[in-house]
Amino acid sequence: MKNTEAHDLEHWLQQLLTENLSPEEVERIRQAFDFRQDESPVDDKKERLTYTLGVAETLFDLQVDTETLIAGILYDANVDGDNRKKIIEQSFGKNILTLVSGVHKMDVMPVSESNPQSGQSLQIDGENLRKMLLAMVEDVRVVLIKLADRLQRLRQIKNSPPELQQKIAAQVHEIFAPLANRLGIWQIKWQLEDLSLRYLQPEAYHRIAKSLAERRVDREEYIKQFMHTLQAELGKAGVKAEVSGRVKHINSIYRKMMRKNVDIDQIFDVRAVRILAETIPDCYAALGIVHSLWPYVREEFDDYITSPKNNNYQSIHTAVHGPEEKLVEVQIRTQAMHDRCELGVAAHWRYKEGIGHDESFDRKIAWLRQLLEWKDEAADGSDFVAEFRSQVFEDRVYVFTPAGNIIDLPGGSTPLDFAYTIHTEVGHRCRGAKVDGAIVPLTYVLKTGDKVEILTIKEGQPSRDWINPHLGYTQSHRAKSKILQWFRTQEHDQNAIDGRVILDKELIRLGLKDVNIDKLSQQLKFKQTSDMMAALGRSEVKTTQIAVALQDYLDPQEVQEPELKLRHTAADKTQSDIEVQGVGNLMTQMAKCCKPLPGDDITGYITQGRGVSIHRTDCANILRALNEDDQHLIEVSWGGPEQDVYSVDIQIIAYDRKGLLHDITALLSNEKINVTAVNTQSNATTHEAKMKLSLEIENLARLSQLLTRINELPNVHEARRVSQ
Repeated sequence: MKNTEAHDLEHWLQQLLTENLSPEEVERIRQAFDFRQDESPVDDKKERLTYTLGVAETLFDLQVDTETLIAGILYDANVDGDNRKKIIEQSFGKNILTLVSGVHKMDVMPVSESNPQSGQSLQIDGENLRKMLLAMVEDVRVVLIKLADRLQRLRQIKNSPPELQQKIAAQVHEIFAPLANRLGIWQIKWQLEDLSLRYLQPEAYHRIAKSLAERRVDREEYIKQFMHTLQAELGKAGVKAEVSGRVKHINSIYRKMMRKNVDIDQIFDVRAVRILAETIPDCYAALGIVHSLWPYVREEFDDYITSPKNNNYQSIHTAVHGPEEKLVEVQIRTQAMHDRCELGVAAHWRYKEGIGHDESFDRKIAWLRQLLEWKDEAADGSDFVAEFRSQVFEDRVYVFTPAGNIIDLPGGSTPLDFAYTIHTEVGHRCRGAKVDGAIVPLTYVLKTGDKVEILTIKEGQPSRDWINPHLGYTQSHRAKSKILQWFRTQEHDQNAIDGRVILDKELIRLGLKDVNIDKLSQQLKFKQTSDMMAALGRSEVKTTQIAVALQDYLDPQEVQEPELKLRHTAADKTQSDIEVQGVGNLMTQMAKCCKPLPGDDITGYITQGRGVSIHRTDCANILRALNEDDQHLIEVSWGGPEQDVYSVDIQIIAYDRKGLLHDITALLSNEKINVTAVNTQSNATTHEAKMKLSLEIENLARLSQLLTRINELPNVHEARRVSQ
């Protein structure tokens, strides 16, 4: 079946006829290939056919239905516009159009040949994630197509630029390999993990691969003898089972090396066999024979038949000291368990014919539905994304309600996590818990199989201790988010007071006076000023956002009269052009007494022979001129995008330590800030240092960020803007 390399589409289609596909189904598949090829550019047809055939072969190996196979061939077809959708629907049916559209919704973090940087941050938007999950819940077959696509992409980027290789591999490692694991599709999961490791950790990957290749002959001979002995003993005991060697995947070896902090030479359990028994009793009989032949390692024994994993994986794992005291891993399962392990949710379509309700399939996607239901309760998109990551990355535990319902929780969850999963109010009113009838502390770590009962009071509220990471009350993002949301609602007034303090400090730090707070809150899209203050107090609005808004609402657009443009050039930092209505262009200069910065309220002063001097409106010289009704004052305002950099003075107060000035100048250098003057004073008695620096900077937001960075330096007490 593997004829991708030869692009032998016809040969592959002929073989489909021997795999229980009807001639009509094979013809529809051929039509899908023809349709896709007709869309491809002439110089891309050969490469596109190789890629599409690779995706199709992966899907066929998962034993999906014909609709999924056809959608996998068409998935990257252009479906933009009603006309395109109509053509696909007329040619292949509504179901296939729905599948193709669903795969497009899975593209939450695109990485392209032309723009590899688009995958750099691996940050997922909460709304895009919601669309992806909706597509999966509506028809989980879309994720099978997407996983097959990502696998083929990894197979064909061997000659791509290293940056692109790493971006695609990181995407697969962070999102799609864990998703394949959560859905139980082992057959794709291990390939995604190994291939992404090849590009993310190439040295480790090739070192492990080389070591496995060098030891292959001896290992295969050893396993052959081990299997012969085991198969003979199973036959003597009348246990119906088949023994086979098992590939130890490179990524699993790498993870064990990292976990144990050892090199490949110290990983001895690369020898592995699998026993496929006919029935569950045969599995346990085979386990008894294995343990009777060779001593087993107690720490390596796990019974996932009795207690399945979170993705419904079932198997018995053990490790024994075989001949020559070499460690051998043994997996024992039934054929049905093996199929479910390899295919995961894809097995649903293999066994779909002739069965009714598929409980195994429902369990595998139940977490998707629960996650989507919680989306509306999440405080923001980041909470939703965090919960998704915990669902696919973390171990899970399964506990019971008093009524016997199963609750799926992250590993390490407590009774409080359980309570908030049941209902928000149950969590708020929780004051105790029982596990299997015995009272336990709220920090008790739940185990799979526990029966949990929550003890509540009639009216209650959460404690801040519950979200303290050091106290261990909650583990799940869902519980923490609901607790935080409660405090946000209850503490609006206090947050507003705290926010006012933060705002006042920021205005002082930026050297601004007489700011219209109502206009500022409107600029930040708040209905009421108190809401903006509360958001500041909750840290939902940052001081840099305040600085940007101050810059915006002080723009010349607020001036009702025709604006007076001030343009600052890089060639001359002290002069700009000002256009005054009825006067024309005048020479301008920044006043050295107050050094105005874009965003400040400014006033012009007409000088003799030096044009217009630009001052801050609150400058002492301007205030004195206003009191004297000086006729030299004129109205000016900042210009537009031609602004360059402006001079501003800042003062730093710090404990005078060795290297202080070096740290500050290094920070300014890293931030690419030009320093035009430095004045330092030290007090030997108090060990206090005062520094005054003249800088060139673009705007208020940049100044706010810089002052924050300086304040974060060790021993710096205060950094703020000052006037001469």
